Amino acid sequence: MIPRYSRPDMVALWEPEAKFQIWFEIEAHATDALAELGVVPKEAAQAIWAKGKFDVARIDEIEREVKHDVIAFLTNVAENVGDEARFMHQGMTSSDVLDTCLAVQLARASDILLADIDALLAAIKMRAFEHKFTPTIGRSHGIHGEPVTFGLKLAQAYAEFERNRERLVAARKEIATCAISGAVGTFANIDPKVEEYVAEKLGLEVEPVSTQVIPRDRHAQYFATLGVIASSVERLSVEVRHLQRTEVLEAEEYFSPGQKGSSAMPHKRNPILTENLTGLARMVRSYALPAMENVALWHERDISHSSVERMIGPDATITLDFALGRLTGVIEKLLIYPERMQKNLDRMGGLVHSQRVLLALTQAGISREDSYRIVQRNAMKVWESDGEIALLDLLKADPDVSAKLSDAELEERFNLDYHFKHVDTIFERVFGK
Repeated sequence: MIPRYSRPDMVALWEPEAKFQIWFEIEAHATDALAELGVVPKEAAQAIWAKGKFDVARIDEIEREVKHDVIAFLTNVAENVGDEARFMHQGMTSSDVLDTCLAVQLARASDILLADIDALLAAIKMRAFEHKFTPTIGRSHGIHGEPVTFGLKLAQAYAEFERNRERLVAARKEIATCAISGAVGTFANIDPKVEEYVAEKLGLEVEPVSTQVIPRDRHAQYFATLGVIASSVERLSVEVRHLQRTEVLEAEEYFSPGQKGSSAMPHKRNPILTENLTGLARMVRSYALPAMENVALWHERDISHSSVERMIGPDATITLDFALGRLTGVIEKLLIYPERMQKNLDRMGGLVHSQRVLLALTQAGISREDSYRIVQRNAMKVWESDGEIALLDLLKADPDVSAKLSDAELEERFNLDYHFKHVDTIFERVFGK
């Protein structure tokens, strides 16, 4: 992944040094278990821990000759351990190392991503309560609908990312399995107790049936989950982008002193961070499809999945880690303009209250069809005047309305606070009491 969209903790997890260290631990733990079973000398297992080390450049050098990364790794470790190294990898196959290592990396990546989501949830919650009762317009199809609060917009985002957290916890559990079962997965040359031992040491579960590889439906679910989380990142980012449009300008990304928005137009303040997040979300989602295509491997194994996972493992987790961190910063520093929200609410002459008048007329004895027609004919005049005419004034002057509703009754239907009477209920559902 390019440094521009990377953060150090997640990057470090995918560096060659980290990968080979996990490989070494898998091999060393397996040798410990074999020693306990009496298959290899205990002195050999001790020697591997004591003298075992590796050099990335040397592994690469060996691999250029042997064309096999696990063999190159084992050869380099053996160069440092000496004769006892012949007891490494007893009864194992390369996929035992590769798949178990990938499980460790994806589990650890999940822990970083869960911490990212927790930070994002905290930021959303803080801003949601800050604007719990800040009135703003709710839109459907991009058109003014009825009043909501900005806090409710954020509460929706909070609930969505809470669901994403639960999804990621489940995906982490699904992916965190260990396979030390040997060629074609029959344990013919290695005891299942070795697998159990290695799994415990690395914080994994035992893969029930691994053939020669861990089944890739697990990986498909994992990367699909990352794609869903990325989609939620985009959803909230797109909301910010819409709210920052000049004609709306109800909220905008923080614009720091000295920041420039355009090389040509000095006035510009663009939603570049959330636009960037939209692009990054597309990338994370794109990794889900090849992960699903990896499920259908030949017989007990092939390596058509290998090249894919060497790319999507680091790229998907590094990109999503960066995106979640960036979105957290956007929400924490988001500039919110309640006065502009109120101005937009009032812009269309009270049209946002049309449903309440419709319902009042039906309750006063007019059919729903006639009530709709009466309110709509007045509302369209307001719409066509671009809000210059007030809906309330037109309704008061309409004899079909005044015959059923007094001026006071109409005015009550234009009370903004009416729409917010259940905000506390919704907040309790989302955040608890």
